[in-house]
Amino acid sequence: MSSTKTLERKVTDTDALLAKATKPSADAMLLHPFYRGKTEIALKCVVRDFNDFAIWYTPGVAAPCKAIQADPELAYEYTNKWNTIAVISDGTRVLGLGDIGPKAAMPVMEGKALLFKYLGGVDAVPICLDTKDPDRFIETVLLLQPSFGGVNLEDISQPKCFRILDTLRSKAEIPIWHDDQQGTATVTLAGLMNALKVVGKRIDEVRLAFIGSGASNVACMRLIFAAGADPAKTFVVDSKGILHPGREDISRRKAEFVDKWRLCNATNAEGRVGGIAEALAGVDVCIALSTPGPGTLKVEWVDRMAEDSIVFACANPVPEMWPWEAQEAGVRVFATGRSDFPNQVNNSLGFPGIFRGALDVRASTITDEMCIAAATALANAAGDLDNEHILPTMDDWDVFPKEALAVAMMAQRQGLARLERSEDEIYRHATDIIGRSRDLTRWMMDKGFIPEAPEE
Repeated sequence: MSSTKTLERKVTDTDALLAKATKPSADAMLLHPFYRGKTEIALKCVVRDFNDFAIWYTPGVAAPCKAIQADPELAYEYTNKWNTIAVISDGTRVLGLGDIGPKAAMPVMEGKALLFKYLGGVDAVPICLDTKDPDRFIETVLLLQPSFGGVNLEDISQPKCFRILDTLRSKAEIPIWHDDQQGTATVTLAGLMNALKVVGKRIDEVRLAFIGSGASNVACMRLIFAAGADPAKTFVVDSKGILHPGREDISRRKAEFVDKWRLCNATNAEGRVGGIAEALAGVDVCIALSTPGPGTLKVEWVDRMAEDSIVFACANPVPEMWPWEAQEAGVRVFATGRSDFPNQVNNSLGFPGIFRGALDVRASTITDEMCIAAATALANAAGDLDNEHILPTMDDWDVFPKEALAVAMMAQRQGLARLERSEDEIYRHATDIIGRSRDLTRWMMDKGFIPEAPEE
């Protein structure tokens, strides 16, 4: 094929992909006002007649109240606390939209609640807080603990997101999880594990470049280092270039950019300076969670990576480079955050199963070891691996019970579980509750309780 025809094909592909990326937004504007929300509260107990109200409310309800007063752990047995989490945000860093405020963030938090329920059988309540003060945010989450079995933090700007997560994990008695950090890191690690199998390289031997140093990529680094990668062989790039101890813009604000300063000193043993091009030279792996492309990662820069290179270009909605550009640059395994390309790195493959497992053994927190266990289970569920198949898809619904099992067993091994359950009990319960959620949704659609979506 001539270079002119190749260019024409690429332009056509690009236009089609960009047009395709706008369709969900158009559909969303039609369907959000039609359904007026994505989740609702439904009863789970019998109401045979009005006499049952005396059981579920006054006077009968006083008996379980007194029992819980005597033994607070019974709240998990007598209420839905055992299966209910809060999805909490301040709306300061929503998807690719930035600081849009708590009310505008509600559709995203409702969407997260939908995914929790459908993929993990977890009842999730969206809560958007009208404060940007991290201390008030922390205080509010701690005050909400009696009502929930766990908390999913979402779309909080950095650097405060790091302090909020770390503080809450140290103070809370229930699991606190930040999906933008821990969720992204878990699924990215799973993809990396399998990509390294495809190219025949070891995690402790490869050199890595992380493009972008926001909450997601910092968490990816932490988990990937914990899984065996060598920080000294790693290069991190932010908007001002490669991190190194000579970065005065960071060293002058150590108290604010704690994680960045730590990375300045732990990574880049070679002392490289410069930008993305210099960071990519000779490395085996590039993990980019940065500015949407195309053009953020240039072909000539990626071409300088090592043989059998791996590139995760995960900016949304447009990755840092297109797949055909990566192919032109000689990349062996290429992944994005999009569902219309091979190797989608999607948080939704992680958090529903991870929380399912944490809730089912009543874990007090979700540790990095639990995340690595989930990543390993996710990687092992991928089946036959090749350049374009390194992760399962959400259609492979058995992934979620397998992750739940891995997380629950690790929580028990670490002494962080309030309940002791066998592998068979955990897996069977996770499979049943997730299957129930899907079956209930389909039944409600079949019966018309969830009306059909209107035609465009």
